[in-house]
Amino acid sequence: MRRAVCPGSFDPIHKGHIEIIARATALFDEVIVAVSTNYAKTYRFAESERIEIAQQTLSSLAGISVKPMGDGLLAEFCRDAGANAIVKGLRNVTDYQYEAPMAAMNRHLTGVETVFLLADNQYTHVSSTLIKEVHSLGGDISDYVPRAVLNRLNSTH
Repeated sequence: MRRAVCPGSFDPIHKGHIEIIARATALFDEVIVAVSTNYAKTYRFAESERIEIAQQTLSSLAGISVKPMGDGLLAEFCRDAGANAIVKGLRNVTDYQYEAPMAAMNRHLTGVETVFLLADNQYTHVSSTLIKEVHSLGGDISDYVPRAVLNRLNSTH
């Protein structure tokens, strides 16, 4: 079985994430969406909320599971989950420059390969940070987030 992990903080999950995850399901039998938490960062949504929102928005995709990544290394999470690949979306060369060293380290640590998928052009400028900023200033983000995310953001704004 070909199993991959799509990691991210997903704070919040947006249509760019969903597009990459959906494409990963065409390449792998199972895709684990690993919701990570960096305790040095401040999040809009708690880890449990991010998992719940991801489960809700990805429920129509076959072969998807959503799990907390925990405190350890991504490479170890992949090994423990029996995943042979990590899937990461790239919006631009800056993303690649950030991700490439981590991909090399993950391969060194456990042999897990990283598969990079280029973001669809309509999402190359989208990030969770930008979505939260535009929303907090009253901008319309409905083209970039699923309804469940928009509802949550509106209820906490």
